[in-house]
Amino acid sequence: MNSGQPTPDAPGPDFDGTDLGDLPPGVEEKMRELAKQAYVSDLAAALGQVPRPINWRTLPPSDLEHELLELNEWVDWLRHTYGLPAQVIPPMWHRHPELLWELSALRQHWLFCFDPQAKGNQALAWHHDFAIARERLRDWVTISGTRLDRDRPTRITAWPGGESEGWEEPDTAERAVTARIEDFLAFVDEQVASRTAEQDAVIRQVIADEQRGRDG
Repeated sequence: MNSGQPTPDAPGPDFDGTDLGDLPPGVEEKMRELAKQAYVSDLAAALGQVPRPINWRTLPPSDLEHELLELNEWVDWLRHTYGLPAQVIPPMWHRHPELLWELSALRQHWLFCFDPQAKGNQALAWHHDFAIARERLRDWVTISGTRLDRDRPTRITAWPGGESEGWEEPDTAERAVTARIEDFLAFVDEQVASRTAEQDAVIRQVIADEQRGRDG
C-alpha cells in the first residue's frame, strides 16, 4: 500500500522546482550539490554574521573608517526615530570617547536583537536595555560638558605622579557647534590618520627587530 510518501531514492525537484530526474545520475547529483551550495551561500548572505562588540582601540584604519561612518548613520537614525534630545545624544558625541563607546555598544546590541535569526522577544529586550542606556548617556553628557550649541573635550583628572611620560592634559576650551557634519568627517580623517601612523610604527618596529635579529 502506497502511503503517499516518496521513497528515499526517488528523484525530486531541485531548489527552483525543476525536475532533474531525466539527467544522468552523476550529473543530477552534481547539479543538486551546486544548487544546495548556492542556497546555503544566499542564506548566509541574507542572514549575515552575528554582530560582535567593536574594539575601537584595535581596528585597522580601513575598518575604523567604515565602522565610524556606520555608527554615525545609525546614531542619526536613532535620534530621529526616538526624538532624542541633545541631553541624551549631543551633536558632538563623536568627540567624546565615553559616548562613542556607549553608542557603539548600543548599536551592536540592536543589530543582534533585530537580526533575522533573533528570538521574538529580543526587540523587547533591546528596548528595556535602551531605557537604561539613555540614563547612562545622560550621565555621560553631564560629565563631559558637551551641549547642543557648544562643546569642550571631556575633562580628565590628572593623577599626581600617575600619568605616563609625555602625557598632556587635553585642551578643555569651549567651542561653538556650527558645522557638525564637517566636524564629524574631519574627526574620521583624524582617527584614520592616527591609526595609520600607529600601524606604520608597529610595522617599522617589527622590521627593525627582524633586522637586528639577522645582524646579531
